[in-house]
Amino acid sequence: MKKLILLLAIIAFVSCKKETKSEENTTVSEQQSVPEITEKQSDGLTLLKGDFIYLVDAAVLQTPSEVYSVIINDKMHELNEQAMKYKTADTDMVPVEIRGEITPKPENEKGWPLRVEIKEILKVSKPNPDGGEMITIGKD
Repeated sequence: MKKLILLLAIIAFVSCKKETKSEENTTVSEQQSVPEITEKQSDGLTLLKGDFIYLVDAAVLQTPSEVYSVIINDKMHELNEQAMKYKTADTDMVPVEIRGEITPKPENEKGWPLRVEIKEILKVSKPNPDGGEMITIGKD
């Protein structure tokens, strides 16, 4: 439970950071902030691009506009295995592109208001070492 609280605190901290962006970067970010319907319009899946993390019993996908709980299943574990290749610490978030089904969380479940079930993994990328802040917890 403590690890889950730590994970949520880390995600809240990362999502609150402020960055200055050029007009060109803002346009790209705005395009990515709205989930895109994939080419297979009739399958009901949504293309999501964002940062993925899995710790203990919680998986999260943070996009520029939303944070999703990721349903823990075989596809999530497959994505985590691919992401592990790029992590240097357990708390590293890895950029991913997935197709999935977005649903509201059940009333009796804790977590983010929306959740995603991964149906297809499109891309897993190496994190940009200059693009984020690193949070290290340790003793002085």
